[in-house]
Amino acid sequence: MDARPRPRLRVLPGERPFFPRQPIARVSLEPQPSLTLYLASLNPGKLREFCQAASTLGFSIEPVPRIQSLPRCTEDGTSFEENARKKALHYSRLVPGLVFADDSGISVNALGGAPGIYSARYAGRNADDAANNEKLLQELRLRGARDNRHDRQSVDAARSPGRAARYVCVIALAEEGQIRVVAQGKAEGTILEAPRGDGGFGYDPLFYYPPLGKTFAELTPDEKFKVSHRGEAFRKLLDFVKVA
Repeated sequence: MDARPRPRLRVLPGERPFFPRQPIARVSLEPQPSLTLYLASLNPGKLREFCQAASTLGFSIEPVPRIQSLPRCTEDGTSFEENARKKALHYSRLVPGLVFADDSGISVNALGGAPGIYSARYAGRNADDAANNEKLLQELRLRGARDNRHDRQSVDAARSPGRAARYVCVIALAEEGQIRVVAQGKAEGTILEAPRGDGGFGYDPLFYYPPLGKTFAELTPDEKFKVSHRGEAFRKLLDFVKVA
């Protein structure tokens, strides 16, 4: 039995939501010796990025306890927000404490917004990052979204309007089956014709971020979190979750 103190939520009225169509309450945390937020994900890349961000902020992030042995959440939503809410609610009913879920992916103009919510399984349910990246490149080639005047890694080639892309992340925080906060972040970029860089995960080696002149896979973890979709959503979450 986990004997650690549980943070208690105090809901404050009158705050503006991140999604204007939905009411949302501001959340603050009463003083506690320590605070742990539980991530409802088996994705090691997500866990690593969140843990690194939280390490200097006075609290910790851990996977939902025994998540591999708990009933799985069916991610059958039609949007990032819907899936994030479903996961946060599902696991917050199974374990005590504050549970948050991240649903994220990449949308490419030439593919009509695909892979979108299917980003993690674009090349198949058990596909790895390399397979998903290759599938993305294949789909772009089939649609002619390339510039043959440039070499395969050329940034100029990626500037074709059809190769414009955005990363999207939605984070939902829940406790005991109730949503407390929903936050969204985006990052705009383009898709290169070949991967660059060894860092990050997912589509990071293909996602070129013009303001820094690098792919997400070429950035340090700190650099990436400052500009990424996940970093933006997490900072918005922290605007509502006050750590005592």
